[in-house]
Amino acid sequence: MTLPQGLQVLTDLPLAIDPDEVLRFQGYKRGRDLVGPDVRALFDEALAEGRRLMAPRAAVRWGAVTGAAPDRLDLRDEVVVCTIGEALERRVAALWEARELPLASMLDSVGSGAVESLAEHVNDLLCQQGLPELRVTNRISPGYADWDVAEQPRLFRLCPAGAIGVALNDACVMTPGKSISLLVGAGVGARVDHYFSQCARCWMRDCAYRRVPAGRRTVKQAS
Repeated sequence: MTLPQGLQVLTDLPLAIDPDEVLRFQGYKRGRDLVGPDVRALFDEALAEGRRLMAPRAAVRWGAVTGAAPDRLDLRDEVVVCTIGEALERRVAALWEARELPLASMLDSVGSGAVESLAEHVNDLLCQQGLPELRVTNRISPGYADWDVAEQPRLFRLCPAGAIGVALNDACVMTPGKSISLLVGAGVGARVDHYFSQCARCWMRDCAYRRVPAGRRTVKQAS
């Protein structure tokens, strides 16, 4: 099987935005906090406006692994950058300027939920590209677990994200802000966690957005 080589630009990607995920960004805990009708109405308004503003797209580049060790991969290319574009962020800024704070905050959370959904969808697409010969791992991004955000420029050298309008500044912050860079692996024996949560592998303390507790850290052994 030959995997796609070079850069792929994916557009017109679907977004299945989870209301609970958006409300989590608002500080609500599923199953614990009661969400009133006013908040639901605000969410519906923000979701409708967000869908009008978002332009989901992704830059994908596959390549070969040239070396491996415990907790290390040497890659030529194998990375994704995805974004929902900058129009939503501009609208959020305008709402803040107009002091329409509840809608601005909810729309910002809709954007956060949307880009997470986009990253999951692209991960699924990569899995489909790998089938039937290869298995594709779950995604991981700089900033999760022990992967330093300072590694972000390396990903951008591998995947020219300018093709979808995403740039990286000297502080390793992406523009537009509602963008995610991610790395996946592929191989016959690649491990896939079917009930995976990014939070289970991230040990950032006191994170207000944690979905599940961090799993117990283990030392990986070389095979």
